[in-house]
Amino acid sequence: MDASDWRNRVAGHRERLRQKFLDHGLEKLTDEEIVELLLTLATPRRDCKQIAREALRCFDGLAGVLEASMAQLQQVPGIGPKNALGLKLVHEVARKFLQERLKGREFISSSSEVYEYLLHSLRDLKKEVFKVIFLNGRNEVIQVETLFEGSLTSSAVYPREVIKSGLEHHAAAMVFAHNHPSGDPSPSTQDFTITRDLFLAGKIMSIQVLDHLIIGRNRYYSFADQGHIRKWEKEFGEGPEIILKTLGEDLGVSEQEAVGSPETTLPETTLGTGGTSRQENN
Repeated sequence: MDASDWRNRVAGHRERLRQKFLDHGLEKLTDEEIVELLLTLATPRRDCKQIAREALRCFDGLAGVLEASMAQLQQVPGIGPKNALGLKLVHEVARKFLQERLKGREFISSSSEVYEYLLHSLRDLKKEVFKVIFLNGRNEVIQVETLFEGSLTSSAVYPREVIKSGLEHHAAAMVFAHNHPSGDPSPSTQDFTITRDLFLAGKIMSIQVLDHLIIGRNRYYSFADQGHIRKWEKEFGEGPEIILKTLGEDLGVSEQEAVGSPETTLPETTLGTGGTSRQENN
């Protein structure tokens, strides 16, 4: 086969691949075909099938390819700066689209879209990321922000910073989400501690905490679904006195000291990565 025949064969394969996408969308494309199609956008004449196959092998699937950094992608033979840029751009555009689609939507009726966005944006990250979804009085999404990022082991979360952001957005409610890089969304003891601390801080400032979602690999854990938010609502629903008493116990000071000291703040808490601590029996 001469060079001209080879170019015609590659061009024919690409056209069939593009037409398959136009006719059926991504549903009928394999992961290899998706990566190959993306690579062809920045590679005018070269056959990209083997390159796509190698990229999927190196990064253990489509999600791994899209989450890989520019430098990591360019370590795959055949992927250059333009190819890597195309892959990263598509992924970031999809992430931005899912986030923007949430704004103005009612949280309860759009919960599937919320989970879809969170799964896409947090599922395969190699470090912990803590996000907050801010909602207005109608439970419509105002904004989604990443407030904290951490290492592979833990992410420090400051309740005072979360509440500060909530007040800046004039939020009436908040939903928290973070990922477990291990892929196991089971909550650790630290996850329970920070969620309760955030719930208490929100109570004091009249910002309702609706849920805390832990994102794993294609699954998640919901504190609301498991009844913890409802339990805390009953436990701390008697007014600010019991909340301040609880915070005082956590801080090792009296209720009067917690109320009277302007220096009193909630302690820094770390989120666990899951898989090492067991769920609390509540």
